[in-house]
Amino acid sequence: MSAVIVVHGGAWAIPDELASASVSGVKTAACEGFSVMKKGGSALDSVEAAVRSLEDNNVFNAGHGAVLNSEGELELDAIIMDGKTLGSGAVSSVKNIANPVSLARAVMEKTNHMILTSRGANLFADSIDVSTVPTEKLVSEFERTEWEKHKNYITGVKEDFNAKWAHDTVGAVAVDFAGNVACATSTGGIRNKMVGRVGDSPIIGCGGYADNFSGAVSCTGHGESILKVTLARLIISYMEQGKAVAEASELALQYMGDRVHGAGGAIVVSPSGQWAATFTTDRMAWAAVENDTLWCGLNPQEKFETPLNEWNI
Repeated sequence: MSAVIVVHGGAWAIPDELASASVSGVKTAACEGFSVMKKGGSALDSVEAAVRSLEDNNVFNAGHGAVLNSEGELELDAIIMDGKTLGSGAVSSVKNIANPVSLARAVMEKTNHMILTSRGANLFADSIDVSTVPTEKLVSEFERTEWEKHKNYITGVKEDFNAKWAHDTVGAVAVDFAGNVACATSTGGIRNKMVGRVGDSPIIGCGGYADNFSGAVSCTGHGESILKVTLARLIISYMEQGKAVAEASELALQYMGDRVHGAGGAIVVSPSGQWAATFTTDRMAWAAVENDTLWCGLNPQEKFETPLNEWNI
């Protein structure tokens, strides 16, 4: 059984000034996640490590670099799911946590619940000694500038999404050497969102889903659109009908576009190691590690490969 990991840095109209850093960031995250599996770690360990890498990189809208809400605050969402057990943990509207994906995993492993939100999520973080980080240490200069430009939520969101611009989330899916799959997704949400707004990312079957019998998915895009069509589970359902991973993703994204006029992207892996990175936005930074090869892309139909030994994996 070969192990595979696929990582995305968000489906949106990535500006040229962020393009190189975005691709570099997802390549690094994919390699870090794959390295975990090569050292004996599980798919669950792998996706957590990959998403932590993206959360630590202020190029991406998750953890460091997350977008600000209408009050200039950070409210973060994340999910992680184990395809072996269907165990899942999530946090939503949690404030000032550098690595929400790890807090989500703690919800899965240390509580009897699947999702904790807002003050409750922060109280739980305090109880397990996960400290908060000051806003100024998590917000990038780019985000502060963009927030100042788009303080009006209604106008800003309409402008952003009509231009397919403001789609930005990070995620990872993996299948390990034992054939177990897992997914993880993390985001800062929509810039200038209402306080307390929760999108698709922490919602099981929407921002992510993983089942050893079917595969694993992590989604990115307009959260409200993804929620309406339960995008992650919709992709899985197409796979369960016998569709290949790429076709399943394309069909589900097309349906979302036709039905609710939403744009986005998804990364998918099957238990046999088939994988795909698909999007209907202008760009999506993604990377995958399979066997001895690192794959990556940014623009539609783009797929570059690099020998993995160049990354010392």
